[in-house]
Amino acid sequence: MNRNQVNGAIKDALGRVQEHAGKTMGNSEQEAKGLARQGQGRLQKAYGDLKEALKNSRHS
Repeated sequence: MNRNQVNGAIKDALGRVQEHAGKTMGNSEQEAKGLARQGQGRLQKAYGDLKEALKNSRHS
């Protein structure tokens, strides 16, 4: 597991919390920011997954 995978998963989780808080409080701006953060986290994690797969394929 690399840093991008970990940080991406954390960003995704924080985004879900932020989105839920925005929904609960009726704050559409926070909800949108949470959704954006989730997207960023998922992209970062996917990048980390790709890096890890390439690293593993070179060692096989």
